[in-house]
Amino acid sequence: MRSTIALAVFALFASPAIGDDRTLISRQMQEMADAVALGNAAVWDKYLDAGVIYAEEDDSWKGKAGMLKEIKPLPKGLGGTIWIELLSWHEDGGVAVALFRQNETEHYFGQTITAKYLTNTTWKKRAAGWKLIAAQVLAEKTDLPSVALSTGQLTQYAGTYRLKDSEPTTTLTFLDGKLIGTRNGREPAIWNAEAPDVFFVKGDPRIRKIFQRDASGRITGFVERRESWDIVWIRLK
Repeated sequence: MRSTIALAVFALFASPAIGDDRTLISRQMQEMADAVALGNAAVWDKYLDAGVIYAEEDDSWKGKAGMLKEIKPLPKGLGGTIWIELLSWHEDGGVAVALFRQNETEHYFGQTITAKYLTNTTWKKRAAGWKLIAAQVLAEKTDLPSVALSTGQLTQYAGTYRLKDSEPTTTLTFLDGKLIGTRNGREPAIWNAEAPDVFFVKGDPRIRKIFQRDASGRITGFVERRESWDIVWIRLK
């Protein structure tokens, strides 16, 4: 009986604390991120579970073999770094869920671009250590840069628009040098120009407002483009 208690106490103090697991998995994620630019597939082979399901931000998903094929050195002219940031953590027994932000800086043929990705990961503690059994990557969308349009250009968009075959309306008003959109009593929002006839609202980068014109150049309405789907609005006045 005493030996059983002693072994239990030893196991309690010998097991890594949850904080240690958090640090270990974060370090493994950073190693995997560092291995991408180098094309070091051995690191991914070490930490990916044999049955991993990996959903990527380009809408594809792969198993372990598919992921290892992707880890190749970047071609000449490309380079960069990825910094891993742990956002949330939950551990339950031998399973851990860790939400990371990947902060990417990419050097693209003499130009530098940045991107952020949310990566939700699930890990299983195996005999050989923590293995990644599932992951989902989402690209964090950001607002586009806007362009300045003249007063004459902006005022031509002002008017009232109605959803096709429905009652809801959107009113566009030119006020203080800005185009303000109001839909059925909702909070007014500034419409920012991405280009002539193409607008967006900050904080909602998935949607574009694209104005439509007839053969004479008169604005007949706009489509609210939600990625590949268009919601049609018709100009009333």
